[in-house]
Amino acid sequence: MPGGRLTQQERQQISLGLADGLAYAEIARRLERPTSTITREVMRNGGPAAYRADLAHRATERRAHRRKPAASRGSEALPQAHGRDPEAVREYEETLTTVFMASGMPKMMARVMACLVIADTGSLTASELVQRLQVSPASISKAIAFLESQDLIRRERDERRRDRYVVDDDVWYQSMMASARSTAHIAETSRQGVGVLGPGTPAAIRLENIARFLDFVSETSARAAQQARDILHSKPRQDEV
Repeated sequence: MPGGRLTQQERQQISLGLADGLAYAEIARRLERPTSTITREVMRNGGPAAYRADLAHRATERRAHRRKPAASRGSEALPQAHGRDPEAVREYEETLTTVFMASGMPKMMARVMACLVIADTGSLTASELVQRLQVSPASISKAIAFLESQDLIRRERDERRRDRYVVDDDVWYQSMMASARSTAHIAETSRQGVGVLGPGTPAAIRLENIARFLDFVSETSARAAQQARDILHSKPRQDEV
């Protein structure tokens, strides 16, 4: 199986695969690469609609040049606890960031979220995020505002009266419940359109079906989150580790 960085020829194959509507997994299989490598490559370089092989290759070369002088300051140089391999941690953080991006999260927000999730404390200050991600305070502030608006993180004050941004167990439950409420609101608004457009008309029938579908999804998601909430506070069994 090939290893190392993607070649320009492989990027051309990715571009052709996207144009043919192939899934990331199928492109990865043809190139004998992990699916996460293809997903990360595409999402880093404009997404499936905007991916261009030549631009992606040049962007990767520029990133490699920028990374060399900054290596001593970046997250790669941070000491790792529990005997972790720093390179493996960095690769996993990139993969997790890419998965968050593929779910619709903007890039900087995805980077901040991944950084918080893999921190043993589950919390970091803005200055710690700036140091780890090597970005501006303004970028961190914007990302934090977005993540807070989505109920994905919460803010608390530490003993030095600094704001810390936290991803704890209950954040995932609260985020899923917020998503269920949002879905229910779309269902309610869709149903309002039935009276406006006239019951029995094609548009009204479409809206009523949308409302019924989203009602079911919202109720099922909320019920599943409530039933599974205890999992977030339990330790995994030995056979799950």
